[in-house]
Amino acid sequence: MSDILNKLRDRRLNVWEQAKSLADTAAEANRAFDATEESTWTSLNAEIQALDTRMTASLEGEKRAKQAEDSYQELHATTGDKTPKGKDTESATSTALRAFLTGNGPRAYEATPDGPIDFRVLSKLTAGAGLNTVPTGFYNRLMAHLIESSAMLQAGPTVLNTGSGESIQVPKTTAHSSAALVSPQEGGTIAASDPAFGQLTLGAFKYGTLIQISNELLTDTGVDLEGYLSMQVGRALGNAFGAHMVTGDGTAKPRGVVTDATLGITGGTAVAGAFTADNLIDLHYSVIAPYRASSSCMWIMKDSTVANVRKLKDSSQGYLWQPSLQLGAPDMILGKPVLTDPNVAAVALAAKSVLFGDFSQYFVRLVSGIRFERSDDFAFSTDLVTFRALLRADAALVDLTGAVKFFAGNAA
Repeated sequence: MSDILNKLRDRRLNVWEQAKSLADTAAEANRAFDATEESTWTSLNAEIQALDTRMTASLEGEKRAKQAEDSYQELHATTGDKTPKGKDTESATSTALRAFLTGNGPRAYEATPDGPIDFRVLSKLTAGAGLNTVPTGFYNRLMAHLIESSAMLQAGPTVLNTGSGESIQVPKTTAHSSAALVSPQEGGTIAASDPAFGQLTLGAFKYGTLIQISNELLTDTGVDLEGYLSMQVGRALGNAFGAHMVTGDGTAKPRGVVTDATLGITGGTAVAGAFTADNLIDLHYSVIAPYRASSSCMWIMKDSTVANVRKLKDSSQGYLWQPSLQLGAPDMILGKPVLTDPNVAAVALAAKSVLFGDFSQYFVRLVSGIRFERSDDFAFSTDLVTFRALLRADAALVDLTGAVKFFAGNAA
């Protein structure tokens, strides 16, 4: 980790301590913020958000630099130079990809996983958090950028990779079986209680993006073309698919988690649409223990909603929100990670503004891989090469018994 990132992390913790001290002062006096304190609180939270943005950008910069260095070393390995210690020669996959990018190969290329893909490993953004364990193949690099753009993919959903795109049927749980005391104990009748299942269909909706690159850039072999293409495609597809994984209604698009999540708690009428510390504690415990114990159990909300959570304390005057002490790891609310996604609703009347639960019960279906096609003719007049990237995917929540719940603002 660079000195810059260490300084940004230390500054973030310092700003949070200032904000916490401000809130403590008002709480001890049993009063709300005055105008000056409210302004200071807003400024401190804005600085925390700005520091988060800078830290993320710095992390990405370090990662791109590492990828560019790897590509440079591979280039030397394939031009007759001595292969650096610890580096193998360029793989057949990388050779085929570079031939496709530079127009010396076929006009189509399909990026597919070389083996089982663990999305929770791919979402690690720092070396200390596991980045060093992630293979640097093109598919993995592309998927890592796609995951960075979607909180739903970071949350550890169950991912189904299929080789073809026909619709598949997946059972969904709508009710669990139950047990009861048998009376009398000898000869008593045991009542039948079966779990209730429904069925959902996971299809293969198509997401696409066009990326244009100058011929000059393509012919400059010192440029990390693989890294550039994986970043641009991953983010574009991640933003499009990620929005539907949150709010999609299932009509010609995936079913978002909000669509099928269960009501956990509704806010009171004191402040329109807002939640209290008690509301979030109630939401936390409205999800039963087996789901809370899952490694994929976490919070998802909008950035602006997190700013509201930072003010809240429990009955012991402890803050519900706790900043992460490890760079790249998420902050925590009541001991569970919190992820932010711009597609979750903001705090408002009747809005489903906070999600909490076991997101492994959300199934994501990916078909084959990412298909790339190249055209030298689409933008012929501007000497640009056009790459088309296509992703086929679907998603839905398969456990409707309360695995994921939401907070809803009061309706009146």
